[in-house]
Amino acid sequence: MNESVDVLVFGSAIIDFVCYAPRLPNAGETLHGTKFQTGFGGKGANQCVAAARLGSKTALIAKLGDDSFGHNYIRQLEVEKINVKYVQQLPGHTTGVAQIAVAQNGENNIIIVVGANNMLGPQDVDNACELFEKAKVLICQLETPIDGTLEALRRFKGISILNAAPAMENIPLELIQRCTILCVNIVEAGCLVGEPIINISDAFNTMARLIEMGANTVIVTLGKIGAVCSSKDAPYDCKLVSAPNVEEELVKDTTGAGDAFIGALANSYARFPDRQLVDHIAAAHVVAAQSVQHHGTQSSFPYA
Repeated sequence: MNESVDVLVFGSAIIDFVCYAPRLPNAGETLHGTKFQTGFGGKGANQCVAAARLGSKTALIAKLGDDSFGHNYIRQLEVEKINVKYVQQLPGHTTGVAQIAVAQNGENNIIIVVGANNMLGPQDVDNACELFEKAKVLICQLETPIDGTLEALRRFKGISILNAAPAMENIPLELIQRCTILCVNIVEAGCLVGEPIINISDAFNTMARLIEMGANTVIVTLGKIGAVCSSKDAPYDCKLVSAPNVEEELVKDTTGAGDAFIGALANSYARFPDRQLVDHIAAAHVVAAQSVQHHGTQSSFPYA
C-alpha cells in the first residue's frame, strides 16, 4: 500500500442490535419497544467511519468472525472507502455483538460481547507495520485486549488518541502515558481516578490528577455541556469548550456520539494540524451534535 493514511484505527468492530423504547427499563422490568434495527458498530470501526466520512483517508486493523455478520461488515467498510487490508475474519470465532437499548430522550445502555475482537493483539501491530509508519493519527480504545493496544501506542510515532472506553479501573499507567491525547467521558474519567465527577470543577481536578499520573493531554467530554481539556505543560490551565446547543426535541439517539467526536477529532488533527487543541475540540463538537439528531450509530455520522 503506497497511498498515505490520515487516520489509522486499531480497535473493535461489532454488530449492533438496537431496541428503541419510551424509556430504559428498570432492573427486572420488561418494556414494549417501539422499533428494532441492526447496525454496524464497535468503537474502533465507528471512529474510523466517522473520520472517513469527514474526508480522512482511513485504515482499520480489526478482527471479525468468519460468519455472515463478518462478511457483511467488511463489505460495509469498503463502501465507506476504508482500507480493510488488515481487517481479518477468523474461522471458529463469532463477530462481536452489542445489545443496545435507546430511550425516547436519546439516553442508552449497552452490553457488548466482543467475540473475535478478543483476538486482536501485538502480532497485528507487527503485521500492519506499513500503516504505523505512514499514518498521521492513531486511534485506540479498550474494547480489545490491552496488550495489543499498548503495543500499538508504543509503535506509533505520530499523534495518538486513546479513548479509554469502556471505563476501566486500575488502568496500566503506560497506556495513558504513551498516548498523545487521552479522551474520556465523565464516567470513564472518574473510573480512572477512582472518584466520580459531579461538576466541572471535579472534571478540572480529575484532569490534573490524570496528568500527574503521566497523561500528556487530557480531554474529558461532558455531553451537551461540551468538553474540558488541559495538557502537561500547563496542567492547571483548564479550558471549557462549549458544545453547540441542540434543542431537546431534536435529540433522537446519543448512541455513538462519543465515537463521532473521536473520529472528528482525529480527522481535524490529521487534516488541519495547525489548529489549536480547543479548535480541534470545537470541530469535533459540531460533528457529535449532528450525530445525536439521527437514529443509529454509524448511520448517524455526517459527511463532510
